[in-house]
Amino acid sequence: MNENLVLYSVVDGVAVLTLNHPEKRNPLSRAMLASLKRQLERSAADPCVRVVIIRAAGPAFSSGHDLRELVNASEADHVSLFALCTDVMETIRKLAHPVIAQVQGLATAAGCQLAASCDLVVASENASFATPGVKIGLFCTTPAVALSRAVTPKKAMEMLLTGTPITAADAERAGLVNRVVPRDRLDEETMKLARQIASASAHTVSLGKQAFYQQLPLDRPAAYEVAQCVMVQNAADNDAQEGMRAFLEKRPARWTNRE
Repeated sequence: MNENLVLYSVVDGVAVLTLNHPEKRNPLSRAMLASLKRQLERSAADPCVRVVIIRAAGPAFSSGHDLRELVNASEADHVSLFALCTDVMETIRKLAHPVIAQVQGLATAAGCQLAASCDLVVASENASFATPGVKIGLFCTTPAVALSRAVTPKKAMEMLLTGTPITAADAERAGLVNRVVPRDRLDEETMKLARQIASASAHTVSLGKQAFYQQLPLDRPAAYEVAQCVMVQNAADNDAQEGMRAFLEKRPARWTNRE
């Protein structure tokens, strides 16, 4: 069962990771988190992969942590579970490939954290997002880390303090979601976006993703120092030189295969 909790397939350079426990609303149990981490690492090692999509089977994206693993558990159990969850979220951020969350239904608590941790989010018009831990006495403190970096602090606090779900349209306005699409076009539109990204130089995209997150928490002068160093490195790179020549010569670029 554990091996089937996150399904893995590759189409046109896009790794599709599917949370596959729909009868329980795809909870981020220990087994699910461990399987997701393994599949993320698999995508990182797969030379065919340029972009990753995280999606889910069934009506819900993810219901968050499996509360049965938290009730009557020891402090050591709590420590190890939340550490594993954080490890998975940071694996997404540090992955060389861009990661797109494809959200078809409710993403709640750590499920909302998972969506917010991805680089991009495409949601169906019936999707919703919530951090309702406050309602059961367990504030969504770790989901707040990802959420507060995706939306404004005021909006994040409203979601965290009330636990009220927000619609996909509200999530798009708040900055949590990039695109809201009709439910019957969710697969198509997410893959279209992934293929567009995959058409660029994988090395350049990886360099840009890493630099983006490196400069993000810095003040402006320090951010420019990081960005300038990366631009100098990037400009001398084979793919950048090829891309600029191709543009000037009005022809398609021929990217190298290295990551």
